[in-house]
Amino acid sequence: MDNRTEKCIVNKLRSAGCVFAEDEARILISEALTLEVLMKMVEMRVDGLPLEYVVGWTEFCGLRIEVGRGVFVPRKRTEFLVHQAEALLRFRDIVVDLCCGSGVVGAALAAALVRVELYSADIDPVAVKCASRNVMDFGGQVFEGDLYKALPHKLKGNVNILVANVPYVPTELIKFLPQEARLHEPKVTLDGGEDGLNILRRVAEEALLWLAPDGHLLIETSEIQASKAFEIFVGAGLTTKVARDEELDATVIIGSNRVNKYTQLKGVKTKYFN
Repeated sequence: MDNRTEKCIVNKLRSAGCVFAEDEARILISEALTLEVLMKMVEMRVDGLPLEYVVGWTEFCGLRIEVGRGVFVPRKRTEFLVHQAEALLRFRDIVVDLCCGSGVVGAALAAALVRVELYSADIDPVAVKCASRNVMDFGGQVFEGDLYKALPHKLKGNVNILVANVPYVPTELIKFLPQEARLHEPKVTLDGGEDGLNILRRVAEEALLWLAPDGHLLIETSEIQASKAFEIFVGAGLTTKVARDEELDATVIIGSNRVNKYTQLKGVKTKYFN
């Protein structure tokens, strides 16, 4: 591939609004087997198809994760969710990844600590198939169904780490999302209802039925939704804190299955920011 061709591709991508045109050009060039295939891939990207759909994968926490059309594209900020869960993870823990999409969060946690028991679930059969391919190397199992209904009954009261990257965009704000997400990603993976917290509520409400003693629930949300999400977790009986990473613009609500007797007696709800 000569420099003129690469420069032409970069210019096309930049004109189409690709912020990281040089990086994307290198990825496209490395994935294309022929010049004809490369130019088709460039045109798909210029037409607005997410890069991850064009090449069929994304890099996440050092892993190459398969991503196909019809599956939510993992965001860089979600690595913060993984890191927060990883800090709580122990050898042989039972990990459940709800709303798993491509299975990326569960796969990253299993890769971080090899010996975990991983269960992932999603309501979309397309996502389930994709996730199955991404977690198979870690011995993970993927189930199709609506949140907890998809999980084996034996997990009730035994889950150590429960992670969920739930849809959290308020319905009326979806129209303001970048075109890539708005036009190409399934609405069900984005739409969190009127305030963006509908799915988060459902996950939090049943969490104590599934968490083991000292088990933890971690859900990604937005900074503006954090206070309300915090109250939802507390209302569900979880000892709760909020973790925030400004650089990634990432916010994670962490709820634990334990009672802080002091705060219970005093009626105090404490929020912690990392």
